[in-house]
Amino acid sequence: MKFIDTHCHLNDEKFSVDLIETFERAKNIGVNRIINFGDTLKSSAAVVELAEKFVGMFAGVGVHPEEIADFDKNSAEKIIELAKNKKVVAIGEIGLDYYWEKDSEKRLQQQKIFIEQLEIARQLNLPVCIHEREAHGDALKILKSEGKNLRGVMHCYSGSLEMARELWKMGWLTGFDGPLTFKNSAKLPEIVKAAPREMILIETDSPYLAPVPNRGKRNEPSFVVDVAKKIAEIRNETLEEVAQYTTENAERLYNIKEE
Repeated sequence: MKFIDTHCHLNDEKFSVDLIETFERAKNIGVNRIINFGDTLKSSAAVVELAEKFVGMFAGVGVHPEEIADFDKNSAEKIIELAKNKKVVAIGEIGLDYYWEKDSEKRLQQQKIFIEQLEIARQLNLPVCIHEREAHGDALKILKSEGKNLRGVMHCYSGSLEMARELWKMGWLTGFDGPLTFKNSAKLPEIVKAAPREMILIETDSPYLAPVPNRGKRNEPSFVVDVAKKIAEIRNETLEEVAQYTTENAERLYNIKEE
């Protein structure tokens, strides 16, 4: 079986002492491809550099909604320049996060930068990885108006089943992570059960949100198999089936092949 961890942050300092070992553990369990995402200009440059060093590692570049304070025209140009690298397969992670940001003007600024980065993806014909937290209505509205002819995934999905169905109709995938395995994941199992096969991706968001049985520990790409096992359990499918269609979905969305 082969798996793809479609979202992680291996440039995080938590991997500073054992990155190579972490990558090898993933490969040994069948996770043969990993997409590493930036969330600032600095980290976006770092994930591109890492992707060039490792066979089977790819990168996404963009500025996270919590990091947009200094975003300007030069920022957009730097993202475009980074995205020219052949190992860059997506713009992300970008989006909206209202959990911490309560100021209405700053939320509008998040929307503006989100739309600008969607336009970069359109210009470069790249898929998009979206971070969305407690901004369900605005995110969906923007995708319906500004996301036309774009493709992508709602990373670490946290919205409702109704919103998920809207996304699936628009051709957007939903990414599932460690929270799916938590006891308090009330609505996620229902969403996973309802999801068309072709709309499901598996992720870790390493080093965050480690799935059961490693909840509370540092997350890493090898743990994506635990997410796949939970999906198989919920959907009454075999692990082999989940591995196959989630891998095919990732290959199709991000146009990544085995190196």
